[in-house]
Amino acid sequence: MRVPLSWLREYVDLPATETGRDVQAKLVAVGLEVETVERTGAGLTGPLVVGQVLTIEELEGFKKPIRFCTVDVGTANGTGEPQEIVCGARNFAVGDKVVVVLPGAVLPGDFAIAARKTYGKTSHGMICSADELGMGDDGTHGIIVLPPEYEVGTDAIELLELVDEVLDIAVTPDRGYCLSMRGVARETAIAYGLPLRDPALLDVPAPNAYGYPVKVSDPIGCSRFTARTVTGLQPEARTPIWMQRRLQKAGMRPISLAVDVTNYVMLELGQPLHAYDRTRIDGPIGVRRAEQGEKLTTLDGAVRVLDSGDLVITDNRGPIGLAGVMGGADTEIADAAEGVHTAEVVIEAAHFDAISIARTARRHKLPSEASKRFERGVDPQAAAAAAQRTVDLLVLLAGGTAEAGVTEVTAPSAPRTITMPADHPDKVAGVAYGRETVVRRLQEVGCDVYGQDELLVTTPSWRPDLTEPNDLAEEVIRLEGYENLPSTLPTPPSGRGLTDRQRLHRRVGRALAGAGYVEALNYPFIGEAVLDQLGLEADDARRRTVKLVNPLSDEEPSLRTTLLPGLLGALRRNDGRGSHDLALFETGLVFRPTGDETKPVRLPVDRRPSEQDIASLDAALPRQPRRAAVVLAGAREQAGWWGKGRPADWADSVEAARAIAREAGVEVTVRADQHAPWHPGRCAALFVTVDGEETLFGHAGELHPRVIKELHLPERTCAMEVELDVLEQAVDGALRAPRISAFPVATQDVALVVDRDVPAADVERALREGAGELLESLRLFDVFTGEQIGGGSKSLAYALRFRAADRTLTVDEASAARDAAVALAAERTGAVLRGA
Repeated sequence: MRVPLSWLREYVDLPATETGRDVQAKLVAVGLEVETVERTGAGLTGPLVVGQVLTIEELEGFKKPIRFCTVDVGTANGTGEPQEIVCGARNFAVGDKVVVVLPGAVLPGDFAIAARKTYGKTSHGMICSADELGMGDDGTHGIIVLPPEYEVGTDAIELLELVDEVLDIAVTPDRGYCLSMRGVARETAIAYGLPLRDPALLDVPAPNAYGYPVKVSDPIGCSRFTARTVTGLQPEARTPIWMQRRLQKAGMRPISLAVDVTNYVMLELGQPLHAYDRTRIDGPIGVRRAEQGEKLTTLDGAVRVLDSGDLVITDNRGPIGLAGVMGGADTEIADAAEGVHTAEVVIEAAHFDAISIARTARRHKLPSEASKRFERGVDPQAAAAAAQRTVDLLVLLAGGTAEAGVTEVTAPSAPRTITMPADHPDKVAGVAYGRETVVRRLQEVGCDVYGQDELLVTTPSWRPDLTEPNDLAEEVIRLEGYENLPSTLPTPPSGRGLTDRQRLHRRVGRALAGAGYVEALNYPFIGEAVLDQLGLEADDARRRTVKLVNPLSDEEPSLRTTLLPGLLGALRRNDGRGSHDLALFETGLVFRPTGDETKPVRLPVDRRPSEQDIASLDAALPRQPRRAAVVLAGAREQAGWWGKGRPADWADSVEAARAIAREAGVEVTVRADQHAPWHPGRCAALFVTVDGEETLFGHAGELHPRVIKELHLPERTCAMEVELDVLEQAVDGALRAPRISAFPVATQDVALVVDRDVPAADVERALREGAGELLESLRLFDVFTGEQIGGGSKSLAYALRFRAADRTLTVDEASAARDAAVALAAERTGAVLRGA
């Protein structure tokens, strides 16, 4: 809702010194979301005046039509002589009153005006359009042509109300009454403690039998329908400038007087209205549900096939409008600018069911200013006042005559009452407001309050969101100020902190982030196509998915069985946007059905489900293990003055798995494997020990080139995915801090020659076991293949660090441990000391 400050001042006597920013702060304090304050006409300086076109000379020989005009601007130019101006617009004629900006003025956007030579003439200023003055769309797309009654030389800045401040308020669904100047003015008056001049307080004639005939067949869908008739509208009547400017500042385009008046009253009172050309209505107006398949051409020119749930306005021919959404083309008000004139109008001010209007607007993909208000709740008591306000404006501005007939069809209703203890807001907020404050604040929002300790509150008709005591408590709290609520942190009972499982998951995330990975949160949905792109076999367990009944996208109808599709998609998008050095990670659930799931039961809504119901529901759920995954592409280490850098490779993905396992104090065993979607020769299977047995923990390595091509990924993209639930099972009690020895280390290097197909992990395992308790660490620092060691072999060079906790090791002890390690490696893997 866009609220011009100058318009708001009509209903609340704000201090003259209050700016839009000041009002914004006050409204935010009472709970309204004021997003921006726009200053219209910022930087605009005159002279900007009303001028009258005296002569027009058509200039020939140019690619586009150009006119050389003389314009009377009175004494605004200091000489009283006609002003010579070159202009390309063609929507004005000799004698028209226009807006002229003279040399020395500055238009919005810091556009300084000066005399300049163009098209062979000297132009002393400009004849202005609405866009050039920052007024918005006026529908003409040309020069502003003013009514003839304005005097030459009048200050156009004041006349067009160009300088103002406009508050842009994001109205939440429970504050539909603030989609009107009346509602915002009420909140402003409360915030400042000032009286409100309610524009809905009008003298409205009582309904009688002479009004336009209306029949409401669906009183639930339409609880109130008011109809008024105005005749004798003058064809020359135009929307006054002040009304046009208010509509433009509020974000609406002026159309014609009758339509502009209905839009103006809607913005003022919040009640949507519709005006029908009475000569184009055939018989009584009706309100009913549409028949399935009926058709209606709406004001936007679209032919719409109606649903039986749509509420429609009808005459003897059938539907003439979608109730509360958009009118029909058959009864449209004629545009006098096109040579057609509407002299008689029937004004509709009705109250429609919010849910019905919301469904119709979404069903036809037809959001409108009217539907936006109806679906958030419109004051049903404002319909008669809105109709009267519209009649008064049409009589005043269009020279019309209001007919005596007043039609009002209403369904029986009663005001909503709520019983609430007087201290209920105190208990909700933890603040002692007291009964007087509670009653005063509720009365300020329009409630009638009776009672002492137990309050009987009658809510106002414009607040359909007030339905229970907590709603009333919220009104008291927000008006007393959220900032005045005490900030008290609850004291949690002991023993209810994070579980070991939760701590592990958090440590894993921190470890990956510390290693340079960026967390990516992806939707947990996949489709069959991405599983094909990953190259999964037909019998792969990851192809057994859980399909959703109402998926967000038909292309991704299933819950994910692996984290990789989402991560790889994020990597692809970032790479496509110029970020080529990427390291992403994600932790989350995957959904792996076992086939043993049962059909879920339908839970009761009138009572708490039994333990058996809950157990049956749990049995219907698939297995949901938590996993962690990373993807890498581009440079892992950046080049710079410190060195050349290096690209990410399969070893980085394996190291990411080791970093995760270290957080649990678990060792990872790495073996070569073949597993989609990884490259067969660069895929590692990751194992951890669970209850004394090696258990598959996940996979890591470089993706298959075919997968990289199918998914349009960078070359040599690497990935890792592990199951954190298995890691949790591998944890053997609490983490133990490492024992630190103060004695020196003894380092021994060995180079072992083995067959090329012997995994380095097997050699490492044998060395660790053979070295015994004195071994502190073991590191592979070189892998060599070449003629020196013969074909089919490779050399693995390890650095062994030995240290004792209670003494300095001798050379003989370190050598003996090394020899024992080499001996066991030779026995198990056929390793031979290089050079031996």
